[in-house]
Amino acid sequence: MKSTVVLLFSLFAAAFFSVRPVRADRPNILYIMSDDHAAHAISAYGGRLASIAPTPNLDRLANEGALLTNVFCTNSICSPSRACVLTGQYNHINGSFDLSGRVDPGKQMLAIEMRRAGYQTAMIGKWHLKAEPADFDHYCVLPGQGRYHDPIFRVRGDKPWGKNTIEFKGKHVTDAITDLTLEWLQAGRDQNKPFFLMHHYKAPHDYFDNAPRYESYLADVDIPEPETLWNRDPKFGSLATRGADDELLPHVGTSIGNRNPRRSYLRDLPNLYPDEFPKNYDPADYSDEQNTRFAYNAYLKKFLRCVKGIDDNLGRILEYLESTGQLDNTLIVYTADQGFMLGEHDYQDKRWMYEESQRMPFLVRYPKSIEAGGRFDTIIENVDFAPTLLDFASAEIPNTVQGRSFRSLLETGDEPDAWKQAAYYRYWMHMAHHDNPAHLGLRTKTHKLIYFYGCNYDGGYQTPPGWELYDLVNDPHETKNLIDDPGNAELVLRLKQQLAEMRRQIGDDGSHHPKSEAIVQEFWDFDEEDREKAVQLSRRYLQQRLQELDKDQRSPRTWTGK
Repeated sequence: MKSTVVLLFSLFAAAFFSVRPVRADRPNILYIMSDDHAAHAISAYGGRLASIAPTPNLDRLANEGALLTNVFCTNSICSPSRACVLTGQYNHINGSFDLSGRVDPGKQMLAIEMRRAGYQTAMIGKWHLKAEPADFDHYCVLPGQGRYHDPIFRVRGDKPWGKNTIEFKGKHVTDAITDLTLEWLQAGRDQNKPFFLMHHYKAPHDYFDNAPRYESYLADVDIPEPETLWNRDPKFGSLATRGADDELLPHVGTSIGNRNPRRSYLRDLPNLYPDEFPKNYDPADYSDEQNTRFAYNAYLKKFLRCVKGIDDNLGRILEYLESTGQLDNTLIVYTADQGFMLGEHDYQDKRWMYEESQRMPFLVRYPKSIEAGGRFDTIIENVDFAPTLLDFASAEIPNTVQGRSFRSLLETGDEPDAWKQAAYYRYWMHMAHHDNPAHLGLRTKTHKLIYFYGCNYDGGYQTPPGWELYDLVNDPHETKNLIDDPGNAELVLRLKQQLAEMRRQIGDDGSHHPKSEAIVQEFWDFDEEDREKAVQLSRRYLQQRLQELDKDQRSPRTWTGK
């Protein structure tokens, strides 16, 4: 009986991991992904930080390859975005809705198909998907978020998953991840196979602990500020994000300054990084504007020092590939799992559907077929990454994949026929950690429609619902919500219909969390009766939040339960 079981398992494994013939002209594939690295913190994108914090090695990828300007995550939070990349599926299909998300062995599609195509596969760095990355030939991954200093990594071994570890005493995590990758490229891989390597940095996830050698970087520089850090148009946001009569402004979206009493960088950073603040710092000695500016500069300097570490370490990798003659035969992608708010609208973190959070950087270099200097504004979603990488590998793209390859765009400059004209977005983790209400929406090249339905998976912990519409052509920083302008009524109706149809096409039909879907449908039309209900929900939620603060309940579990 035992021999029969072994034989059956062997036959199953052979079928599951059957290797296709390897074509000699296929590239190695190096997929580099950082955590929370906003596109506007890469100088190739030309944002306000470009002149003071250049990223020459990242810029090299853009200058010698292509830069994409309209790449978006479908859920701006770590685990869900990574699951989309690994599976090519939206979160309601791959099941990774929030930070508890996982992709179990046997479902790690990208690794499985690359192996089937004859590639040797490796996953090094931040994984953040709970389950073992067992479908990779090699892995060395951080547990959870991992540590910035003296990092520990989980490896394959004799003990159960998570118990086999190695530690790098005295090293910064960005350096350690690069060391591990270079070691694997030099000595750990089969030189007779092309490689597929997912190289994932922890940086610049907050809180931003850079390597000590960067402490003087930008020390005497005043970091340029976004206009919306200080000036927020009365038309920005909605009843969902401002509350009735603006009563929820302190309680929605964590802040740089002291706007949010539950969590702000002004509250957190002075204790974490006292050297970034005046000696014997006491916020009571300064004005609100001064305190916000102190917190903003501390935030950006620590963030950009972590980015500097990434750029320098990318230089090490490029140098190795060049010295070994592999650079031009390696497809190199650089991206991040999402964007990040760098003070815009006085917001920190990600999660929002606003541009700085939703947008992902995407740089790609492969001179054999991608012309240098390409700039593309085609709308791409992170579910499109996997089929594109598989396409370059001449690998099979399973029918489970919801995304689509954009290889032809990179190689010809032409948008593929019948390509998507909008990106879908849904954030599920209602009011968790950073006070972001649950919302969904779509983003076209010209407009963004956001629906804050304002409840958790169970339809509970309600905040007021509301809709927002932004004209991205005339208002690229999303300062004025146009949803109530009578002249936009036809546009709003058309975009709502497009959003409903997009939900239907990708399978976000509400069956995954029906109590949440009931709230989505209840306020979809948002007529006067709905608006009055929203006002009452605002009043009720304010009282609930004030009671939580009074009891010092600063981290209530908001995304599950009534």
